[in-house]
Amino acid sequence: MNRFSRLFALLAMAVLAGCGKPEFSDAEKKTIASLALSALPPLKADTTNRFADVPAAAALGATLFFDAGMSGDGKVSCSTCHKIDRQFQDDLPRAVGVGRTNRRTMPLAGVAHYVWFFWDGRRDSLWAQALAPLENPLEQAGNRAAYAHYIKARFGERYERIFGPLPDLSNVPANASPLGSDAEKAAWNAMSGAQAEDVNHVFANIGKAIAAFERSIAPPQTRFDRFAAALDTGIQAPQDDDALSPEEILGLKLFIGKANCVTCHSGPRFTDSGFHNTGVPPVANLPPDRGRIDAVAQVEADPFNCFGAFRDGDASACGELRFMVKAGPELVRAYKTPSLRGAATRAPYMHAGQFSSLEEVVAHYSKALASVEGVSEIHPLQLSDRERAALVAFLKTLAE
Repeated sequence: MNRFSRLFALLAMAVLAGCGKPEFSDAEKKTIASLALSALPPLKADTTNRFADVPAAAALGATLFFDAGMSGDGKVSCSTCHKIDRQFQDDLPRAVGVGRTNRRTMPLAGVAHYVWFFWDGRRDSLWAQALAPLENPLEQAGNRAAYAHYIKARFGERYERIFGPLPDLSNVPANASPLGSDAEKAAWNAMSGAQAEDVNHVFANIGKAIAAFERSIAPPQTRFDRFAAALDTGIQAPQDDDALSPEEILGLKLFIGKANCVTCHSGPRFTDSGFHNTGVPPVANLPPDRGRIDAVAQVEADPFNCFGAFRDGDASACGELRFMVKAGPELVRAYKTPSLRGAATRAPYMHAGQFSSLEEVVAHYSKALASVEGVSEIHPLQLSDRERAALVAFLKTLAE
């Protein structure tokens, strides 16, 4: 640490650790208030899924979420990667279902507030997202005809109370999908159009039920939120259990100031829900991963997207898809800004687990190395060791 940095740190600590309350400008207080969980707006209705807030649908969705029968081998469920006791993620660099995937499992708290889903945004609704792992050969590795038969055999009565009568599946092959193995594709292509539509309709409702359950997963209040509430009311005292330490306050000031973290990690979920190239390096021996630029074609081709036949409601809900940015250098190796809530307890980090600790993450942003493809949006922060440690200390308050 150079002489100037040491002096800056000492002065900051002296101010923050003084006999009075921590000092924040009006602009800082406004920003801090915007980050508090109390600023999270009520969850909007999902007009593309009329079952999104139906308790019976959420109950069925919870059953399906934890049911290993919802997989090709009968051993993997949504909860295999989204573990209920681990913030609905798995602590692995890359998720492991039937096989090992190429990306990190994302936590689910507050997921219903997102517009785009997955690290690259290749699905445009929570219910469409829920369908993708079911047929992914590395995740649950099933096929949609088999899922339709499974629902009818095991959950038929519950399904029909929510969604109405199941179609006649007696002549539908046991295994068929436009994705999957050659045999599954051939079986799908041999089906009539009406049969395919029936299966797709049941499959879409599976996603809608799972999404109804996932909408209920909300982020918990943290020590930062309690601090923000006390700061807003003006009753925060240095000795309070929820008070931030001088180091944590310095980290907060850096987060919303000099370090510019709040530029992307904004709002009460600590994410702008956007896609950014931040120069995160690729992982050796994994297939090329170009992020958002390749996801555009995938979301457009998805038969379950907002323009598709299985959307509830009218197309007025499809503004994001209609006005989606489809091309541009800013999409190359751009990934969704993850929420920082609870991040301190769910290492490793980034879309493929490239960094093992928050210290490594902060060091990456401090150095701001060039991206291997496209142009990184970040610039060197020139943070001292003390400032890096303070940032990490603050981030830990989002998980306590």
